[in-house]
Amino acid sequence: MKPQIEIIQGDITTVHVDAIVNAANSSLMGGGGVDGAIHRAAGPELLEACKVVRQQQGECPPGHAVITVAGNLPAKAVIHTVGPVWHGGEQHEARILEDAYRNCLRLAADNGYTTMAFPAISTGVYGYPKAEAAAIAVDTVYRYLSLKPLPEKVIFVCFDEETAGLYRQRLTLRMNEFDV
Repeated sequence: MKPQIEIIQGDITTVHVDAIVNAANSSLMGGGGVDGAIHRAAGPELLEACKVVRQQQGECPPGHAVITVAGNLPAKAVIHTVGPVWHGGEQHEARILEDAYRNCLRLAADNGYTTMAFPAISTGVYGYPKAEAAAIAVDTVYRYLSLKPLPEKVIFVCFDEETAGLYRQRLTLRMNEFDV
């Protein structure tokens, strides 16, 4: 059975899923881009939950993920992950980005979540090339969903149509590889 993966262009804070993934910074205290949008939409409960995580374990390193309440978001939880900052690909950025996706998927599965939404991790101010990031994201999620029962469905929510197009191209390529 093919993994259930959907790609949409839109606002991740409005998607109804069990878990929304936040492309966070290591501090977990909110920031710009999707991180700021998720914190604003979730309200103060999210920041308070992030403060508790920080007190318990410190900052979240790149490639890792933590889970909190979702506050006012239409989800049960927010999974925060820190993607790599792009430095030309010579500092293990691909492996770290893959780890970020895989660790989010594991947290969702560990909590029994069947649906989740990802943004395009690291493609904003962290500067990861969008096409390369799309390939890593789609391939990692596709492989994971092919092997595990949960989550059942992943939605990639891309902020702009250009990014959504890159994700769709990669997903089409990936699905065609397995049809042969």
